[in-house]
Amino acid sequence: MKKIGITTTVPIEVLLAAGCQPVDLNNIFISDDNPERLVGIAEKAGFPLNCCSWIKGIYGVCMEQKIDTVLCVTTGDCSNTVMLMEVLKLRGVKTIPFAYPDRADAGLMQRSLQELASVLGTTLEAADKVWGELRPSRELAWRLDELTWREGMVSGYENPLWLVSASDFNRDDKRYRQELGALIEQCSKRKPYPADYLRIAYLGVPSVYGRDLYNYLETQGARVVFNEIQRQFAMPHPGRSLAEQYASYTYPYSIYDRLKDIEAELARRRVDGVIHYVQAFCHRGIGDIIFREAIKLPVLTLEGNDDFHLNQHLKTRVEAFIDMLQRSRRRTKIAEEV
Repeated sequence: MKKIGITTTVPIEVLLAAGCQPVDLNNIFISDDNPERLVGIAEKAGFPLNCCSWIKGIYGVCMEQKIDTVLCVTTGDCSNTVMLMEVLKLRGVKTIPFAYPDRADAGLMQRSLQELASVLGTTLEAADKVWGELRPSRELAWRLDELTWREGMVSGYENPLWLVSASDFNRDDKRYRQELGALIEQCSKRKPYPADYLRIAYLGVPSVYGRDLYNYLETQGARVVFNEIQRQFAMPHPGRSLAEQYASYTYPYSIYDRLKDIEAELARRRVDGVIHYVQAFCHRGIGDIIFREAIKLPVLTLEGNDDFHLNQHLKTRVEAFIDMLQRSRRRTKIAEEV
């Protein structure tokens, strides 16, 4: 299958129906043993220091792995992707633009899907067939998420790792299904996390800190039970059609569409506090203003760029946040007993 790099989650059913293998460039970048090297490739090529490290990492992956075709999401993701696409063209990479509709509407999404299918030389009927074939893999991702927040048997890092991988199913959905099924079977035999662990929601794009943040939270007596964007990558609301699935996928649309989903999940998962991650130099960071106004829970905002590990300053901020939540919980318990 011809590999096509993708800059974020896209309707991979259309790519697969066209005989193409989607490759999530973000996942390759952040899972690299030395992501700083990939950022360096972009900076040597002239990318400015005050540019998002994810954009630079994607460029670095394309150059190092000689990716010759990239599907770039020009509306509904990162505003820098448009210029990334232009630079990739300069380097001889074929680029295919894809724009999510400006609002979550299945009719508009259907037209976007049809246009993408035409560009790739396939049909929506073929994509619908792939949609059905991917359903078992998505159902396993939903089950993993349920084991995380409802039964407490999945670690904070295992959850986002497997949910975010649903963007391209690690380039092999059958192997993804097999490996995730084995993990779920293993998790179902574990002892659940202690009931007194604080329950944390993680909002925003995946962080550059990766495993560090989730593991550190667990050393402090807290665990992430809701990964907002990573969960969306697994398409938790598939609807009755491919168009409905991608119209229900909240990430590309208004922050208020995201908030509806977030507020429902915060209540359902009994969340104690929220961590909102913002990427340095990203326009989505402005949304922190809205989250802090709308969410009626304590919110800790963390910003990252190209550090890739929690430094002592960030650890201290996380510790202080967890300590505040624990003291609040103790006060509430005492008040209830009185």
